[in-house]
Amino acid sequence: MNPSSTAPSLHNKAVLVTGAAKRLGREIALQFAHQGWDVAVHYGRSEIEAQETVAKIKDLGRKAQAFQANLANEAEIDTLFSAVLSQFQGLQCLVNSASLFEYDRAHSNTPLTGKSLQEHMQVNLLAPILLAQRMFEEQKKSTKNHEADDEDLFVPAVIQLLDQKLINLNPDYLSYTLSKAALMTSVEVLAMDFAPYLRVLGLAPGISLPSGDQTEEGFAKAHQMTPLGKSSTPADVAKAAVFLAESSAITGTTLYVDGGQHLLPSSRDVMFKTNL
Repeated sequence: MNPSSTAPSLHNKAVLVTGAAKRLGREIALQFAHQGWDVAVHYGRSEIEAQETVAKIKDLGRKAQAFQANLANEAEIDTLFSAVLSQFQGLQCLVNSASLFEYDRAHSNTPLTGKSLQEHMQVNLLAPILLAQRMFEEQKKSTKNHEADDEDLFVPAVIQLLDQKLINLNPDYLSYTLSKAALMTSVEVLAMDFAPYLRVLGLAPGISLPSGDQTEEGFAKAHQMTPLGKSSTPADVAKAAVFLAESSAITGTTLYVDGGQHLLPSSRDVMFKTNL
């Protein structure tokens, strides 16, 4: 028996994108809508931007709704998923794009503290895993005793947003790096544990948008510091997310969309190399 989704034809398929009000999460949400997906738009504090994203998705003819939740609060994570399920019956994909990205470094004026590490672990690791567990539980329940031919089989997916620096390490942003490294490890572990009901994938962008105190000029320079002479754009990453969501044979692996940035060793985060 081959378990499949209750909607193997992908009709009225829906995706939950965390952190979809702004930046990369917003681009991912819009790209899914362009490709025919309905979108649950999660946000933390950016309600105005979230509603703007919802409006743009509706303009594309797709269903969209905004959902607020503090991903540092475990109870709110559970409430978020339940609320999304109540409004989107065809939930076939979860994209964990929301992320905490604050500077610390062991040998610096802003060293790692227990508070900073716990905050990064809560948002960047625990929240994505808790949501993935809920996604698995729902898919297993909805696919139980359902049979489909192999040609009709569609396996839903969880996509974890990672970072190219995880295989091109430097000491900057230590708490962030540790939390994302743990999340990358979970991709393979959960892919084994959740099969055959749910796929788990990593998506690792390069430098796609200005971060922190980076200037526009600094970002432009950093974006060119790859073997291809350019890193990923938000559109590149968003298209890759949809590709992974719709590719039922792919699980337990990470796709690097970074212009080859991970191939160039660096002793500092690239934003510091361009802002000096």
